[in-house]
Amino acid sequence: MTPDALKTDTPKIHPGLVLLALALGGFAIGTTEFASMSLLPYFAKDLGIDAPTAGHAISAYAMGVVVGAPVIAVAAARLPRRVILTMLMAVFAVGNLLSALAPSFGWMIAFRFFSGLPHGAYFGVAALVAASVSPPEKRARAVAMVMIGLTIATIVGVPMANVVGQWIGWRWGFVIVAALASLTAVSVWLYAPRVSADAKASPLRELSALAKGRVWLTLAIGAIGFGGMFCVYTYLADTMLAVTHASPAALPVVLAVFGAGMTVGTLVCAWAADRALMPAIGAILLWSAGALALYPLAIGELWTLMPVVFLIGCGGGLGAVLQTRLMDVAGEAQTLAAALNHSAFNTANALGPWLGGLAIAAGYGWASTGWVGVALALGGFAIWVVAAIDSRQQRLALAPAE
Repeated sequence: MTPDALKTDTPKIHPGLVLLALALGGFAIGTTEFASMSLLPYFAKDLGIDAPTAGHAISAYAMGVVVGAPVIAVAAARLPRRVILTMLMAVFAVGNLLSALAPSFGWMIAFRFFSGLPHGAYFGVAALVAASVSPPEKRARAVAMVMIGLTIATIVGVPMANVVGQWIGWRWGFVIVAALASLTAVSVWLYAPRVSADAKASPLRELSALAKGRVWLTLAIGAIGFGGMFCVYTYLADTMLAVTHASPAALPVVLAVFGAGMTVGTLVCAWAADRALMPAIGAILLWSAGALALYPLAIGELWTLMPVVFLIGCGGGLGAVLQTRLMDVAGEAQTLAAALNHSAFNTANALGPWLGGLAIAAGYGWASTGWVGVALALGGFAIWVVAAIDSRQQRLALAPAE
């Protein structure tokens, strides 16, 4: 039994139920994050705007994640993690319900920003809780189980929300997410460890993470290295229609293949990280660079594209691994550092598509997103090299002299 479990006021903690409850929240968040893109044509038409303008709602959600993650992590430093998670899911439920009721696009922008605020803090705190109920040698796999909810959402939740949006109306897609978030809030309240907040916790202690160079290096790896995957994913549908000449019916199938790759990658990468954390990070970045290099060569035919999309999706396992790395380098500022991981990934979500769009606009074609992705993955690897050298120097400095 872990130290955290010993402090609880319940007779026994059931790690499986804890991880399931936390993963349900990941499923709800993943569904709304990715399904919003597939519902975009429907709410754009209903709210009387064009598709490019409607895309600002996606950006508003991402901005909510970037802003909310550090602010909430610092503000809630003195609260028990179980209370924080329950409150975050309650706010997330309200935000998505309001999105479903948005009377105009202006309100839609505001409600999507509000919905994004709990995202990063939830995953950050959930990762810490997952690690606390698992043996130290299985930390990365416990964190991965939280992220599995998000990856499964790309296989099940997104198509489900899209079908609902087509047959009943886009607003019901957000209602479903609100219901999932409410169920998560109840489940977390029932099953998460009832551990008192750290008496020494404070906003200033959380902010101490910002003074640690290793924290910034880890965040930079995600912000740059993960951008390549988002670069390709954002323009995948357009590439399939314009270059592969695939049927629109094939789009959800290929997107599900990508989600399957993310799920497999999250599990395998976490297993590797529990054995050798830093080498696993470097290997994932090189894997991503190689898979992204295959993408421009594979887009001509659907049968060559699908396995490459699966391989690119496997690189999504980087998220849980970097989350675990932050636990090692953040010191006492665990909550803020864990939450900032998702701010970094949403930075990648903005950077990758932006650079890919520049390449396409410059006339390099849809295939160029693969090469931009390679550059970003290798950029993340270069930062990893700096972090690995720093870690090695730290180990040598702490090693006892012979």
